[in-house]
Amino acid sequence: MIIGYARVSTQDQNPELQLDALTSSGCEQIFHEKVTGKFRDRPELAACMRSLQEGDTLLVWKLDRLARSLKDLVDIVDDLNRRGIGFRSLTESIDTTSTGGRLVFHIFGALAEFEHSLIRERTIAGLTAARARGRRGGRKPAMSTTDIRKAAAMLSDPHITKTEVAKHFGVSRVTLNAALARESHDTMPFSSPATAS
Repeated sequence: MIIGYARVSTQDQNPELQLDALTSSGCEQIFHEKVTGKFRDRPELAACMRSLQEGDTLLVWKLDRLARSLKDLVDIVDDLNRRGIGFRSLTESIDTTSTGGRLVFHIFGALAEFEHSLIRERTIAGLTAARARGRRGGRKPAMSTTDIRKAAAMLSDPHITKTEVAKHFGVSRVTLNAALARESHDTMPFSSPATAS
């Protein structure tokens, strides 16, 4: 059984071209996604995947109607292959039931893995370069250095409590204590073991 899947794009909201092409190519059933790719959930695609049985073929008008990325495409087609389901794309003339079509998807899989490796390498290189410039990753501190210094100045007044200072800066007492401790550690002059108390 040939089952079709169609999805409109943000630019092209008219599905008639896809539906006509799928129908004329022998689709006995077509799942038509009426939402655009900006929505993560694709209920019609999920229903389509559930309906496919071993020996069926999934047919799309174009590869980008099925997947949002190369990795997404490879994952979907790999799942179909494991289940004994063929895949065809009309525009790109790809058919995984043929030797040539399977070869194309092996190449796609290698490209997706290569792309993933490149992204990972760039991320690691970026983090390393940021650390070398003194930048640290992670969440932005709740209190800036200026805030911490102001808080310390406020606390030099014996009539002002830590609770009041924390409330003033919109943080908890725990956060205030941690910030003060971090600031005093960062600004503490280095002392050798012989002179350290």
